[in-house]
Parts: sequence; C-alpha cells; structure tokens
Amino acid sequence: MADDLSSFAKDALLVKGLKSSTLVWRLIVLTLAMVSGVYICSICLKQIGTSSKIGFLDIKVVQKPCPEPNIEPWEIPFVHYPHPKTYSRAECACHPVRYFAILSMQRSGSGWFETFLNSHANISSNGEIFSVKGLMQHHEEIAEYFRIHGVSLIFLFRRNLLRRMVSVLANEYDRNAKLLNGTHKSHVHSPKEAEILAKYKPTINSTLLIAQLKQVNETTTKALEYFKSTRHIILYYEDIVKNRTKLRDVQDFLKVPQMDLKSRQVKIHKGSLSSQVENWNDISKALTGTPYESFIHEDYRR
Repeated sequence: MADDLSSFAKDALLVKGLKSSTLVWRLIVLTLAMVSGVYICSICLKQIGTSSKIGFLDIKVVQKPCPEPNIEPWEIPFVHYPHPKTYSRAECACHPVRYFAILSMQRSGSGWFETFLNSHANISSNGEIFSVKGLMQHHEEIAEYFRIHGVSLIFLFRRNLLRRMVSVLANEYDRNAKLLNGTHKSHVHSPKEAEILAKYKPTINSTLLIAQLKQVNETTTKALEYFKSTRHIILYYEDIVKNRTKLRDVQDFLKVPQMDLKSRQVKIHKGSLSSQVENWNDISKALTGTPYESFIHEDYRR
C-alpha cells in the first residue's frame, strides 16, 4: 500500500512537473509571438510613414547631358550652354549659343545693323557696351576677356568718313534742337521724319577736317591691330546698303540658319553730299588732292 501511495505521489509530481513545463513553454512562445508582432508592426509603420512623405519630398529631375555638338574642334571655345536665372531655355537647352560683340564708331550704322540682327529668330543683340575711348585704352584686358569667353567680333566701319562726320554733326545738333516735335531721335522709322532731320545742313570746319579724318583712320587701324587675334569679320556700312547679301555673310559667321533679315529704320541722309553740307565749296577745296578726295565723289542711292 505504501508502494502504491509512493508511486501515486511520484506520478502526481510528474504530472505537475509536466504541466508546469508546458505552461512555461507556452509563456515563452507567447512572448516571442508578441515580440515578433511588435517588431513587424513597427516595420510596417515605418514603411507607411516613409511612403506618406513621398508626396512632400523635393524631387529634382536629373537632366540628361546634352549630346556633343557636331562642330569642328576649333569651334569648341566659341559655343556655350548658358543657364539664365530669369527664364528657362527649355527645349533650347541643348542648343549651344555663340557670343559676339559689335565694334563700331558713332554714326557708323551700328544701330541700324543691330535691328537686322534682332530680326533673326536665333540672334539677340543688346546694344552698345563699350565706348571707343574705353575700348582703345583697355584693349589688352578686353581682348583677353574675349579670348577666355569665346567672344567673336563684328567690326562695322564706314568707308566714307565725310558722310559719317555729316551724320555726327547733324545728330549733335538735334540733341538740342529736337526737330521732331520736341523729341530727339538718333534713328527714325518713317520717310517723313527722315526728311525733317535731313533739312539741317551742318557747317564743317575745313581747317580741322584733314586732321579729324586722319584721326578716325588711325583709330580704325589700331582697333583692327589690337583685336586681330580675336575671331572676327569686317563689314562696311556702304557695302550693306548696296548689297544686302552681306548680311548672309554675317549669318554664316554667327553660325545661324539663313533668314531674310529686315529693318524698319529709314536712312536720314541720302543723295549727294554737296546737298547736305552748308559750306560744301570749302570742303571740296580742302579735300581735293588729298588721300580723302574720293569722299567728295563717292555716292550711293539707297
């Protein structure tokens, strides 16, 4: 009987031991399940939180690099891909631009010439930058700037410097006289306005005339010498007036598609010089037999 009781006690302890160990294992499994669930839940929440922020991210689109332009190696320094701050070049971003400057003198047709350029869809010319005096005084620094930045030059001169002088004097007179309804205009867009301004005939100092013409010639020669190493083209006002195909040469020089360029400006002084100078006889006498005699005979109709 004692043995039976002893066996029963052992079985009871064994059962209790088994029940206790089973309960412990269940608690361990439950704890692991809870930890795993919390971990998985936290990962899901992080993913949801990340995806919900995508709409507020400042996503920058990486632009594809522009393909290499189909140009000669010597042209590489002269092509640029600007990134303006005030506007977007959009579809033109991969189309290179070429910088240029017009070097000219007062009343040599630069304003008129510029209106032709600006009538081209692919050209933008923004007025005069340098004065002749400043240009000549700082030619080394300017030439170096042109070299570094790949700027090409368009020289625009007048062959007949006497006609230029008439234009300069007439323009200076109108600054004060303001013949067009109290307004000074250096350039006009109607034949009527041109006719009014052309009525004034300047008186030229015949004593100083030769020295003044010589000085302008020397300035032109120096400018060509100073900037001879810069890529350039030389144009003359009279050639453009007589032959508009010269504008095709300019477009080739600037590497833009050929277009029919137009200007609304109207020429002010037309016809023979003898009708535009008050003291013509004195001027004719002063220039006869000099290197500048051809100026009193040259004429053009347009």
